[in-house]
Amino acid sequence: MAEKLDIPEEFQSSLIPELLTDDTTIQFNCHPGVSCFNICCKAADVTLAPYDILRLKKRLGMTSSEFLDKHTVPFEADGQGTPGIKLRTDDNKTCLFVREEGCSVYEDRPAACRYYGLGLLSHRAEGSSDDVQYYFRNKEAHCQGWNSEQAITVRDYRQQQGVPEYDEINREWMQLMLKKKSAGPAIGKPDPLSFQLYFMASFDIDRFRRFVESPAFAKVYIVGDEINAALQDDVALQKFAFRLLRQVLFDEQTIPTHANVLEKRWEERKDIIELRHNAAVELHLKKAEEERQAALESGADKGNDLCGSDNCSI
Repeated sequence: MAEKLDIPEEFQSSLIPELLTDDTTIQFNCHPGVSCFNICCKAADVTLAPYDILRLKKRLGMTSSEFLDKHTVPFEADGQGTPGIKLRTDDNKTCLFVREEGCSVYEDRPAACRYYGLGLLSHRAEGSSDDVQYYFRNKEAHCQGWNSEQAITVRDYRQQQGVPEYDEINREWMQLMLKKKSAGPAIGKPDPLSFQLYFMASFDIDRFRRFVESPAFAKVYIVGDEINAALQDDVALQKFAFRLLRQVLFDEQTIPTHANVLEKRWEERKDIIELRHNAAVELHLKKAEEERQAALESGADKGNDLCGSDNCSI
């Protein structure tokens, strides 16, 4: 049974307002013989998740940093400035990987491309610690795949498209996003350094590896066999990155730290933190004074507009 829900107005042209489960039967089939083949790739707007990058950078023989620089563009994923990335397109919005015969990286295409025809929604009810995955139909006007007579369950379609492997890894990241969204302003709006860690741990796995291997990391965290093993495998390291984000952003203590390390770092940095705080206060006061002076000058100008050479009336 498909569960009804409200879809935002701007999406109503293509998204069908219902929630589908793994057992829902759909009639959809995209293949090279369909008349609209490749059209969706020529109007591409593909948001990337962490495992997408692991697969694509390996496919292209690049580091994650090289892939990000050459094949992605950044965007803000929410109103709090959380960084996200999308696949770069050409000036006509065409995916750089599409060819007339189809996708040139098909075996390693992103999860969003694999899901095409459907969309994935991760939802966590208020007061619950667990999220639930639902799916929804995305019926774009040009898409003829929905005119297919092939009947298939969502579960089998996902299996056919190789989605479960992507979802298994990306889901941990989606849970982080959900928790961040529901955590409230104190936790939900990290400082710029936290955003930098978030971006690196989510999208730039090779740079994250160098960070974990650095002396600065070892000063804070106890680097044991588990971390050393994770450094040898991108997927294991990606999962460790999610754990570190949970610890840094939400204080979920699963990675051991050296005794009193946070207190020591505070002592080492408190003078710098205090200077930054005083500088921020001084900047705020200076800005407030500038705004006050501007308001006074504006008021004086308005008064002068009412005054002639011999008198001033109000």
